[in-house]
Amino acid sequence: MLATSSIDQLAGTLRGGVIRPEDPTYDTARAVWNGMIDRRPALIVRCSGIADVIAAIDFARANDLPLTVRAGGHGVAGKAVSDGSVMIDLSTLTSVEVDPKAKIARVGAGATWGMVDHETQAFGLAVTGGVDSRTGVGGLTLGGGMGYLARSFGLTIDNLLSAEVVLADGRVVTARGDGNEDLFWALRGGGGNFGVVTSFTYQLHDVGPEVMTAQVFYTMDDVGDALIHYRDFMTQASDEVGCFALLVNVPPVEGFPEEQHGKTALALVACHSGSLEDGEPELALLASFGSPMLSVVAPMPYATLQQSFDAGAPDGGRFYWKAGYLDELSDEAIKTLVDRVDPLPGPYSNVFFEPMGGAIARVDPSATAFPHRNATFGLGISSGWADPAADEAATAWTRALHEAMAPFTSGVYSNYLDWDDDDRVDDTFGANRQRLQEVKGIYDPDAVFSTNRNLAPTGAE
Repeated sequence: MLATSSIDQLAGTLRGGVIRPEDPTYDTARAVWNGMIDRRPALIVRCSGIADVIAAIDFARANDLPLTVRAGGHGVAGKAVSDGSVMIDLSTLTSVEVDPKAKIARVGAGATWGMVDHETQAFGLAVTGGVDSRTGVGGLTLGGGMGYLARSFGLTIDNLLSAEVVLADGRVVTARGDGNEDLFWALRGGGGNFGVVTSFTYQLHDVGPEVMTAQVFYTMDDVGDALIHYRDFMTQASDEVGCFALLVNVPPVEGFPEEQHGKTALALVACHSGSLEDGEPELALLASFGSPMLSVVAPMPYATLQQSFDAGAPDGGRFYWKAGYLDELSDEAIKTLVDRVDPLPGPYSNVFFEPMGGAIARVDPSATAFPHRNATFGLGISSGWADPAADEAATAWTRALHEAMAPFTSGVYSNYLDWDDDDRVDDTFGANRQRLQEVKGIYDPDAVFSTNRNLAPTGAE
């Protein structure tokens, strides 16, 4: 048990503050997006800047306590919080500074993508970010960074210019292409294994404020053929098109046939990052197939599009994920999925394909720590429900579908790993694992940052 005097001493050094288990704000501060996660850190250090981060690391090391780092707290596995740990809470580091002339943004690690989009879109600029506006910048970036703009401009890490990092020994360094290059390489896809990143600097691109979008929904009767159409469309699509295919529950809202409300359906949700004039005819081809129950091709503010999935995954819902990559979305893979996906195990569930290729594939797999450049699609099985009594059934459903799809998949995106996926380190990092472990040995030889994934320094496994 931590001595009150030592916690008081730590609190006296901070500009932010400490939150203890007995404090009235403790339960709120320890909570993360996924309601399945219920862990109790020994202490939460709410950091207002780099000095507070250094103090928190020193305190954890002096008291032999594990460390976790919370940015947005939106990771499904809940790695931001751990029993008996010191949580470094970066959620107040939300500054977003945009240089519209240089098309650069410097972003605090606690910011969300909604905050980033709000500031950058004032200048008609954007960088690849997640498709849920509440997702934290820190976790998404360090894992790689997928989103609608990835095929146009690359992953988030492909647009990262530098990162400010507090190391395990308290040193503060800047990692970039011409300084601490090995660390910069590892941060781009290697996760939070090397230090606490307090800010990121990104290259921005001309996007919006309006982009051409498509939303096309098909009933289960047409899902198989519509997925084949989706696959073939993406094979020919320009790099400006980012289109997700999702098996979802039809929402009970105007525009959808009432008899389909609550039933499983296929949604194709697309964004064209180029001009509206170029985007409309290309997305019209996507929407031209079959007889969809709903089909809309229209301009939309990019920031609004980025918020369109938020309501379907509410804070505190219960979520469990499995994922993989496909070299090919074959007819057999489609049939296997369609035969097993209906009904979904909860109101917040979806199974999705996200397209790779384009700018993602033009980066060598060894150029950053993210190794999955040559996949054609990512597969995510994202089960979500509200009632704790459904935990066992929903988890079993997810695992069964993942197992059925296993013959068609390989590898996994680190940001989609759940709490029971710690044995999938090779699947996550592939041929880049050994180099990541070597970098770990240089910057964190004592494995102070060890609660993310089991990426031990070389020789320490």
